[in-house]
This record gives sequence, C-alpha cells and structure tokens, in this order.
Amino acid sequence: MPTYKAPLRDIRFLINELFDYPAHYKSLYNGKDVDTDTIEMILEGAADFCENVLSPLYQSGDLEGCHFADGEVTTPKGYKEAYQQFVEGGWQGLSYPEIYGGQNLPMSLNIVKSEMMGTANWPFTMYPGLSMGCMNTIIQFGTEQQKNLYMPHLVAGTWSGTMCLTEPQCGTDLGQVKSKAEPNADGSYRITGTKIFISAGEQDLTENIIHIVLARLPDAPAGTRGISLFIVPKFIPTADGQIGERNSVSCGSIEHKMGIRASATAVLNFDAATGYLIGAPNKGLHAMFTFMNTARIGTAVQGIAHAELSYQGALPYAKERGSMRALSGKKDPEKVADAIIHHADVRRMLLTQKAIAEGGRAMIYYAAQIADKMTDALAQGDQAKFDEYDDKLGFYTPILKGFLTEMGLEAANLGVQVFGGHGYIAEHGMEQIVRDARIATLYEGTTGVQALDLIGRKVLLSSKGKVVREYTADILKFCGRHARNKYMRRFAWDLTKICAQWNALTVRIMLAARKDRDIVSSASVDFLMFSGYAMMAYFWAQQAAVASEHLEAGTGHETPEFYKAKIKVADFYFERLLPRAQGHAEAMVNPSRTLTSLPAEHFSFDY
Repeated sequence: MPTYKAPLRDIRFLINELFDYPAHYKSLYNGKDVDTDTIEMILEGAADFCENVLSPLYQSGDLEGCHFADGEVTTPKGYKEAYQQFVEGGWQGLSYPEIYGGQNLPMSLNIVKSEMMGTANWPFTMYPGLSMGCMNTIIQFGTEQQKNLYMPHLVAGTWSGTMCLTEPQCGTDLGQVKSKAEPNADGSYRITGTKIFISAGEQDLTENIIHIVLARLPDAPAGTRGISLFIVPKFIPTADGQIGERNSVSCGSIEHKMGIRASATAVLNFDAATGYLIGAPNKGLHAMFTFMNTARIGTAVQGIAHAELSYQGALPYAKERGSMRALSGKKDPEKVADAIIHHADVRRMLLTQKAIAEGGRAMIYYAAQIADKMTDALAQGDQAKFDEYDDKLGFYTPILKGFLTEMGLEAANLGVQVFGGHGYIAEHGMEQIVRDARIATLYEGTTGVQALDLIGRKVLLSSKGKVVREYTADILKFCGRHARNKYMRRFAWDLTKICAQWNALTVRIMLAARKDRDIVSSASVDFLMFSGYAMMAYFWAQQAAVASEHLEAGTGHETPEFYKAKIKVADFYFERLLPRAQGHAEAMVNPSRTLTSLPAEHFSFDY
C-alpha cells in the first residue's frame, strides 16, 4: 500500500521560486498579510493532516465502502473522526471571507491544500470538495440573505454542498433537464425530479447538505435557455440559521462503483421539495458554470494526485525489487539480481509518472494564480478584469481537466506495471489508484466534452484562434529570453517550433471547418492532447530555467540534486513525451470522413 508523503520540496519550489506566490499575494486584497511564515504553516499543517489522518484511511475506506440503508448513508470507519479533525482545523474556510468565518486567504492556497488531500485520499476529499463550488456559486449569485444564512455553516464545514445536474435521461446535454420548479406563495419553489450521480449527495459527516439544483420554471423556454438554479437544503434552516424541518428530498440509492468506493454517489429524489431561486430565472446554466469550472479544476487536481501517489508507490518498489542484471553490468553485485530501477524501461515508467505529476502540478499552480486574480477582481467590483481572467482561465480549464486526467490515468497504470503481477493484487494498493483515477476522465465532462469545449467554444467560436495566438506569444517571449542559455537552448527551440505548429493547426482546422463541419468534433481530442503536451512542455521549460539559474549562480548548493533532477526530467519530457504531440497533429487535420462515412446501421457485430 502506498504511504503518502507530501512533496513539500517540489511544492515550495513552485510557490517560492517559479511562481513567487509571496510577491503575487501582495497584489491581492486578501493576500497582503500572507508572508512566507503563513504559507509554511499551512503547508506543514496540511501535510501532517494528510499524511497521518487521511492517508491511512485510503485503502481501508475502499475495502469497506459506503453503506446504504433506509435512505441513510454511513461512510467508512474513521471518516467521521477524520472529517471532524478537518472541521476543527478550519481547512474548509481557508479561502473564504472572514465575515462568514473564513480565513480569507487566496484561493491558490486552498488548491495546494486540496492537492495534498486529494493525493492522500481522493474519495474523502470529494466530501468537502463539492462544497467549494456550492460556496462559490452562492457568493457570486446569491442574495445577501442567502449568503448570511448558508455561508457561515458551509465555511465552517458543518454543512456541505452538492451540485445536482445529471438526470437519468441527460448528462452533458443539460437542455434535456426535466426537473420542475413550481412557485409557492411565499416566494419559494416546489422542486420535483430525480438527479443521479450526485457525489456526496447523502452522507453522515455533516448535519445538513445544501443541494444546488437545476430545474425548469413552468413558463421556461425549451433547451438550455430555460434552466434555473435553486438552493434545496436537506433540512430547511430556520430564520436564525439553525436546523429546521426535514425537506422532501431523499436518497433512493447509492451507486456500486468501480472506484472511489468510499465516496457516496447518490440518486436523489426531490418530491415537491422546498427550494429557493439563486440568480436570475432561466439563467441557471450561467450560474452553474461557476460551480462546474470549480469542479473541473478540482478534477484536474485529481490527475496529478493519482500520478503522484502511484509514483510514490512504485518508486520504493523499483528500488527494492530485484530481477535480472542490468544490461550495462551489475549494479548490486552483492545480490542475486539488480533492482529493477536499473532497467531502462522501468526508468521510462517512473520518469513518465514524475514528469506528469510535477509538470501537471506546475500547470495547476499557475492556473491557481489566475483564480486568485479572478477572486480579487470580483471583490473589487472590477467586472472587466474579472471577465479577462475568467476568459483566460476558461482556456486553461478544459486542457487541465481533459489532458491531466488522461495523463494521470496513464501514470496510475504505469504504477501497476512497475509492480508487474504484484500490481494486480489488491493488498499492494496500486490497482486501487487505477480504479479511482478512471473516473476522473469521465465526470465533470468527459475528455471528449472538454475537447469540444476547448476547440469549439474557446478557440474557434469565441476567439477565432486569438486565445492560442496570445498564449503562444507568451511562450515565444520566454524562448527569446532563454535562447542563448546553454541549458535552455534546445527547450527554447522545440517550444518555438511547437508554438508555430499550434497556430498553424488552429488555422487549418478553422478553414477546413467551413466545408467539413464534423472536423471540429473529429479533431477535438487530438487538438486537446496536442495543446496539453505543448502547455506542459512550457511549464517544464520554466522549471528547468529556474533550476539552471540556481546551478549557474551557485545558489542551489543545499539541494543541487533537486535542481539537476529538474533539468534531467525536463530533458526526458522533451525527448520522450513531447514527440507524442506530433501524432495528434497528424491525426487532427485528416478529414472527418474516416469517422463519418460508415453508416450507423453498419456498426454491427452480427452481419
């Protein structure tokens, strides 16, 4: 079973050396008092909680799973006690306003904490994780009364939140939502319908659950233009914010799943349940995207979390397991065989895991800074700035969610492969990581959905390719600064070439789509993966640049091995992983006819 150890050296490298969080915080309304001591206290506290409380429950929670009886869900042994420690530590309110009982720290610190928690025990992390999207939605779209009623309890963690979108007949296509909302005389609504796949929809960790629910008003137009958003509490709060009567929302069952078994995935039945409109009528989808984007970034974190945990499980095994002799000669002559870490193919797998975990972490931490700026603009009432950062993060989100979860699943599979046959055995814990990682590519929008969002909405429709041109322009500026550096020359050249190719591919697809509309869909996943490989290359080059600066200046004398490893892993990424982008480049520009020419009725296994 992998034992989680928070990768604090790498986290500190990103926070302090690459992205300079302390300087970044000085520009934020809620970051001026955040110094290195505050950051260090949070890192150490989160690491201790994750290593000693959450990690030991990861495998036992999977073996036991959740229990369902008479509409009630019981979480695995130890979860209630761990959640109480989470609440007592004030971890839920880390990045929420002091007026509601939070600590009002930048959102990026919350994401760092979430990464540690997710790596230590992803199923547990899903319980408080959904509450963050609920809180973000209420803060941005709720009335003052709604904020004052719900936020203090959600921030404290004594209440939790969910998002209720999916119904039996619809998932991604929310235009098919059938749940109804009928007005009551007192301004509330009667919500009727069934929602499925609701993470943490029922549990025994919190005293109340606040459901954010999509439903239709009686006079709503058809499709997505007729969806409204409602707050539907499990227990209706009293005027002074205490627990009131039980609402008519019930858990019909929980799903029996491949992975994340310790996380309850509920079927919820709303039987004329009392709900309260949040945001404008028929504008629920716009408000829900606040929730969904939060969830998608959280799911992107899952990609690097599973890569990190699988790497931490595979590395010790590779150093201890002896098998055959290394081709270059004996490495452990006193033993009957060399440790498998001396075999090149095992190193390929370990380096791939490390490159994904550390490259993806850099991508997430940079996106977290953009989220900080969005929150700051919202607090300052600067809508123009908020929209600017929202658009920027909107470009990142499908790449982070789609690419990193696919890569995280690959890394988890490689962890099993390093163990060989032992990886297939449950007691080692490696196969659990694969099962848990598999869901990440599916929920909050499948990889295909993220890909369509990226190329269709963000690149072609909204910006006509401008978003790619602007992003690659930033990369090219970086290349210009480092073109003469002996460590960086080859990275700068490869990045320059892939930026030119990225723009050219965007234009080719845009032009091809005029005659072949299906090419947008047929090219979408390849375009997303190409974009992900290119983006991760940029972040690996940035890490190598900082590492080389330390080595050249002699300022990395305390941990020179760390900086040397950064450059070596960057070398590996550019030589072994980045070339994959070329396969995606070739595939995406091919006409869609190879996918569309076979009639649907000819898809058969019985001719």
